[in-house]
Amino acid sequence: PRSDTSWWCISSPLPLLRHFAPTHSGPPPRTPPPRRPARVRIRRRCGAMAIPVEEAIAALSTFSLEDEQPDVQGLAVLLSSERYATNSPIEYSDVAAYRLSLGEDTKAINQLNALIQEGKEMASLLYTYRSCVKALPQLPDSMKHSQADLYLETYQVLDLEMSRLREIQRWQASAASKLAADMQRFSRPERLVNGPTVTHFWSMLKLLDVLLQLDHLKNAKASIPNDFSWYKRTFTQVSTQWQDTDTMREELDDLQIFLSTRWAILLNLHAEMFRTNTVEDILQVLIVFCVESLELDFALLFPERHTLLRVLPVLVVLATSSEKESESLYKRVKINRLLNIFKNDPVIPAFPDLHLSPAAMLKELSSYFQNFSSQIRLLTLPAPHEIPPRELQDYQRHYLILNHMGTIRAEHDDFSIRFASAMNQMITLKSSDGADNDWSRDIKGNMYDTVVEGFQLLSRWTGRIWEQCAWKFSRPCKEPPISDSQQDSATFFDYEKVVRWNYTAEERRALLELIGYIKSIGLMMQHCDTLVSEALWETIHMEVQDFVQDKLDTMLRTTFRKKKDLSRILSDMRTLSADWMANTSKADPEQHSLHQETEEMRQSTFYPRPVAPTAAQIHCLQFLICELVSGGNLRKPGGLFGNSSSGIPVEDLKQLETFFYKLSFFLHILDFTATIGTLTDLGFLWFREFYLESSRVIQFPIECSLPWMLVDHVIESQDAGLLESILIPLDLYNDSAQHALTYLKQRFLYDEIEAEVDLSFDLLVQKLNEVIFTYYKSCAARYEPSLFSFTCALIYLECFFCLR
Repeated sequence: PRSDTSWWCISSPLPLLRHFAPTHSGPPPRTPPPRRPARVRIRRRCGAMAIPVEEAIAALSTFSLEDEQPDVQGLAVLLSSERYATNSPIEYSDVAAYRLSLGEDTKAINQLNALIQEGKEMASLLYTYRSCVKALPQLPDSMKHSQADLYLETYQVLDLEMSRLREIQRWQASAASKLAADMQRFSRPERLVNGPTVTHFWSMLKLLDVLLQLDHLKNAKASIPNDFSWYKRTFTQVSTQWQDTDTMREELDDLQIFLSTRWAILLNLHAEMFRTNTVEDILQVLIVFCVESLELDFALLFPERHTLLRVLPVLVVLATSSEKESESLYKRVKINRLLNIFKNDPVIPAFPDLHLSPAAMLKELSSYFQNFSSQIRLLTLPAPHEIPPRELQDYQRHYLILNHMGTIRAEHDDFSIRFASAMNQMITLKSSDGADNDWSRDIKGNMYDTVVEGFQLLSRWTGRIWEQCAWKFSRPCKEPPISDSQQDSATFFDYEKVVRWNYTAEERRALLELIGYIKSIGLMMQHCDTLVSEALWETIHMEVQDFVQDKLDTMLRTTFRKKKDLSRILSDMRTLSADWMANTSKADPEQHSLHQETEEMRQSTFYPRPVAPTAAQIHCLQFLICELVSGGNLRKPGGLFGNSSSGIPVEDLKQLETFFYKLSFFLHILDFTATIGTLTDLGFLWFREFYLESSRVIQFPIECSLPWMLVDHVIESQDAGLLESILIPLDLYNDSAQHALTYLKQRFLYDEIEAEVDLSFDLLVQKLNEVIFTYYKSCAARYEPSLFSFTCALIYLECFFCLR
């Protein structure tokens, strides 16, 4: 070791690396010369003839790539959302390499995904919009001479906000036009282009969902028309001295029509869809896809399920543009299936404090779409406030978390034990050398199944919290309890009726307990991402290779042997995803063509390879399975896997269906960190932008804030079992602050959350101080009275310094 200590104070990491390098008393060691023969050999061969890939790789492996520096930090194996994401990070540009003629489909997907991202920003802007009129000053009578200047300043302030509304108006018109053109391109019966693929379906549905949410926000935000009326009034005053204001007046009239017309975006979308060609076929395909996905729980994450529930009523309204099309739709999807979906979910979350009701939407849209007004059975569905008392009890049992806590506790305890056991097995496997391949495969497969189950539990639990909040917002408290101190001012905000007085003590306890379960399970899974990453990759690789190399090989030799068109599709599936380098028993092509392989030769053995499929490969595999099952006709009755006329045996059809749904799960499993973040994000419990506007207040008292209500419940209930969860509700502020900055991108919301966190913590310290002091005061009262005051003072000081 060096005798001087000056090397501790460094500004660059390079000197530190040198000090960690070994020291020598003699001359520096001789650097070995580079291995030039390999480089010369490659150069000579390149000049003479093309080099085989195997020889080039072998030659490259002879080069020394060591930099002769010690590794300060080892390489980390992570499930990176940048490498594997639910949306292709390279915009599916590698799909063209598989030669499936999906160029038009890929281009449309990328265009729709860009529109979805822009639409989410528009929705965030509209949701966080707050009225500017209330902040405008009013001139007293003594300053009437400055009224012209005030109008000009007011116009300049409001013009900035109105320019954002104009941008939303232009964007929705462009998005509706592009979505309609995309549907028309793929709804032609001659099938000039391949598609739409399943990824394309989801892009269409998500863009339609964004348009629906924008329309719903525009209808709900009362401050927007109010600000516009002020803007138009000030424009009239300040434009008297301007020239060529006709264009500006036309824009104002168009914006006024857009803001004052309910469901203007959906009406514009309907007009764009049916402007040239009919799109009922593609709309019916989307309806069948939504119904099947909801009935079969195809959506792994709760946001996908809520998306399907929101867009399904809109699709039904658009698809029943005429009586003929209505009959065609109900031949493919029985109306009872639609009624069951709408009845099972009468309230759907849309925003943190806004919800949608399928029944209310259908009734309101029937007055704008005259052809839909004849659908009597759909229009007789009760809205949330029209549910009869007998059915109301059933919905209460369905939506309230309190009624499911017994099952949730059992699921939590069982999963925690099995996940810990799976983790111990993984640690044992990594510490053992030369483990048996079958044993290793079983452990990693069990780890994969456990992770999938954990995602399903988190999705179901977080979805229950979303749905309970939506139910509470749709059923406000009618008669809040009034205390003696509130007799004089017995007026309550609407937000108090849906949050503060709408949760009983048992419901607050159940909600707090479930939040703790979600956070603990999510944190437990997140901490082991580096340990389980290789197991997840290998299991997904094995699932894909087992299907494309074994099951498809059996289908090629039996079911599809004489069906050349279908055999070509199976061969394409094997070509784009089969990893023959991992197969130790690949049969000779000549033997395969003569069907002479024995039963032992047909059994494939795979090397464990942590190589997961890309988003493009999964995208293409789903497309080929749809082509195989549907025969290129997605418009057939019975759905994708529900038609027995496809000519595929039931057993093979079941295998194709199982693998088809597994492919969608793979993307979320590979996007491990982002999926956990989505499933454990409970920041929506704080937001209340809609009710702030409707109540015409700047902010609600902290007693109305749900996170603080849960903290206060722990203190006031004096339940020892809840004390360990007293800080869990404060984590909701972290989620909401993250959501405000990264998703809504509004700094003022972050500042409000930060201010409430400071106040919440101060109140928590004060209440804990009172509770602890009261407890020890009662304990001290049991001893000698002479020691009572002294003991109380010591306890008080101890509590004060400990808590501070």
